[in-house]
Amino acid sequence: MKNIQIIDGAENCTFPIFQATDDEFALIFPDPGQDIEFAEDLWKRIRKTHPRALDGLWERPILKTEANGIHGTLFYDFRSKRKRFPKTKRERDWDPRAINAAQRRLYGRESA
Repeated sequence: MKNIQIIDGAENCTFPIFQATDDEFALIFPDPGQDIEFAEDLWKRIRKTHPRALDGLWERPILKTEANGIHGTLFYDFRSKRKRFPKTKRERDWDPRAINAAQRRLYGRESA
């Protein structure tokens, strides 16, 4: 199982984590190394071929204190901000100017 955090514009600000099977994870994040997805892209891609494929995902929430890592982030209602995200939808591909020095070292990009 892989953990996916849901980030949305909800007033409750809970940002829950759900456990996804390998098949569910691959459906949500189809590209190599992808760990960011936007709900509108996901549903556009799967609504006709796999409309109920993620029903089980919503039945597997996990406590943040029990999560062993977050493997992907699914964003809802981020249309206005998505232009700032890496086009690759990989967290490690942020513009070096958008992250701090420690993150640049982590992602192997020393220069800013």
